[in-house]
Amino acid sequence: MNAEASSTRNRRKILAVLAGGLVLGVGAAITLAAWNDSEFATGTFTAGSFNLEGSTTSATAGFSNHNVTKGDTAAALSFSAPFSNLTPGDVVYAPFWVRLDSTTTNNATLVASTGTGTGANASNISYSVYSIAPAATCDATATTGTLVASGTDLTTFTAGSSVALSKGATAGTAGTATQLCFVATAKSSLAQGGAATGTWSFTATSS
Repeated sequence: MNAEASSTRNRRKILAVLAGGLVLGVGAAITLAAWNDSEFATGTFTAGSFNLEGSTTSATAGFSNHNVTKGDTAAALSFSAPFSNLTPGDVVYAPFWVRLDSTTTNNATLVASTGTGTGANASNISYSVYSIAPAATCDATATTGTLVASGTDLTTFTAGSSVALSKGATAGTAGTATQLCFVATAKSSLAQGGAATGTWSFTATSS
């Protein structure tokens, strides 16, 4: 056998071995794949909705937003007579209802957050705010409710107790309203002809 024929035969053996190796490699890969399996999991997260609204009309009507930081106008409270003709010792009352609107998906806790006063008589009128039943009358009996805020005059503010607010019983319905009764008292130092304006804010936090 010449050298060229021997070299050709050896190359074929090497190719056969390599080919066999390739076949064995493919077979091994198939065998391993049969013993592997996978599981996948995915999660979707969606934030809830939350909005507090108020009404000076009633526990069931006239609700809208009064958030001045978002461009809304503060609700104008309607105090009882003689709010526009006060004399020392006069006490006047104004109701304000708050509730979680129909888009809200969580219960909340309401607190009085600020109270400020301006005008000539701002230091001559004290106030207190009570949480009372939605259908109760905002008058002298309100003092039996929960004190939410108070001030020795319109320029001072002391936060009181928090109030629980509930979302609607079913999706798409507003929560039950809570009535806040504002009680303002003219002090003996009341100046004749002087006006005063009090502004309060309330914050609801989802729970």
